[in-house]
Amino acid sequence: MLVLMEIWESIRDFVGTGDQVLYVVAIALFLMWVLMIERYWFLLAEFPRMTKNIVAQWDARQDTTSWYAHRIREAWISEASEKLDQRMLLIKTLVAVCPLIGLLGTVTGMIAVFETMATQGTGNARLMASGISMATIPTMAGMVAALSGVFFSSRLEARARMAKAKLVDSMPHH
Repeated sequence: MLVLMEIWESIRDFVGTGDQVLYVVAIALFLMWVLMIERYWFLLAEFPRMTKNIVAQWDARQDTTSWYAHRIREAWISEASEKLDQRMLLIKTLVAVCPLIGLLGTVTGMIAVFETMATQGTGNARLMASGISMATIPTMAGMVAALSGVFFSSRLEARARMAKAKLVDSMPHH
């Protein structure tokens, strides 16, 4: 329990050094990871069942060679592909937005530094340093959030492509 309290305190201190923009970065990061976990769950648990059903329906068909059968096959593959790609654009968008949110924090932090300089002058180095620190921490947080998403979202996309290719291969058309 004491360890959790210490972790919570350090997180609160970190957020305090980076202004309110860190909350927005945290929300974007949380949403991005919830969506990626959901997609991994779909790929590992739901899609194999879906593939099994589609392949069973295809194998149960008498006609797999006519033009009509090929269109049915394409439609089933297209439906499965669409379900595989669901929410991937939103995940990619969140990955791209995280650094921009961080830059917003940098801009607002630098405005605060300039306001301090305008009211206090340039003689108070401690106030200026804390303002610059407040300005750079959101950028770092946004970059770290984006980097965590880039790697896992690209792996997720690769797995989805492989799953689709496996589905296509398991539905031979003659």
